[in-house]
Amino acid sequence: METRMIDQLDAAFKFGQEALNLRGYRQQVLSSNIANADTPGYEARDLDFASTLTTALKKGGHDESGKSGLELVTTDAGHIAGQAPGTSGADAYGRLAYRNPLQPSLDGNTVDLDTERVNFADNALHYETGMTVLSGQIKTMIAAITPGT
Repeated sequence: METRMIDQLDAAFKFGQEALNLRGYRQQVLSSNIANADTPGYEARDLDFASTLTTALKKGGHDESGKSGLELVTTDAGHIAGQAPGTSGADAYGRLAYRNPLQPSLDGNTVDLDTERVNFADNALHYETGMTVLSGQIKTMIAAITPGT
């Protein structure tokens, strides 16, 4: 019976967890774009948050060990392999899409700093909102199970 209750709690927080994992990953992608704004030939990348989150949730999001099935993807042998916090699994986010440049540059770089900064700030705001909602849900559950409240 205890396992069943834990499974229900896990399911209740699954959407928030996957959304925050994906927002964190997107923040890393956008940071990479900004960091490479002056790199000749660098192509800005991004992901479609809604469709990627839907895919992650449909996949179940967790393997047998209970870890999320989302992982950072490297596209070149020179890239440093990494994982989003608390994640594992192969290529679960799917491929990043290359952003179409608004103004192509002569050196082949497609990063538009204004666009990247707006997307970075928007994503950070959504991340903070998700954390606030998830914290509120946890506080509500704690209040519900605390005797005398």
